[in-house]
Amino acid sequence: MSDVAPGGALRDRATVIQQKTGRPVPFEITEPTREGLVVWLKRRGERADDWLFPSRSREGNHITTRQYGRLVDQWVGAIGLEPRAYGTYSLRRTKVALIYKRTGNLRACQLLLGHRKIESTVRYLGIEVDDALALSEQVEL
Repeated sequence: MSDVAPGGALRDRATVIQQKTGRPVPFEITEPTREGLVVWLKRRGERADDWLFPSRSREGNHITTRQYGRLVDQWVGAIGLEPRAYGTYSLRRTKVALIYKRTGNLRACQLLLGHRKIESTVRYLGIEVDDALALSEQVEL
């Protein structure tokens, strides 16, 4: 809870530590997401020392990645899309791929994904190394 709503006030941005690499990965909390979180926090009750999405079966723990995947399947199905075509991995990749397509800013994508090596980001986005490096050289950070 303290990562997204310290003192009960929802943040515009938060950072999580990526389990695989141990690196911080920033992300935005959009207005529609904040609105949904307000409803969720009222429903479950605000508890600053608890997980944002606590497990129902394992007291003191958070929902598992498998439980989250099931929720994503339900949400996708609820809006009339085929759940097998969408998953947590593809959703994570989608926004960053759109950012790269619009800006060509490979370094920003690298930071958002929490990758150590630019080559990992290139592979992840499925772009050619020469094209990526040419675009990257045109953007100064």
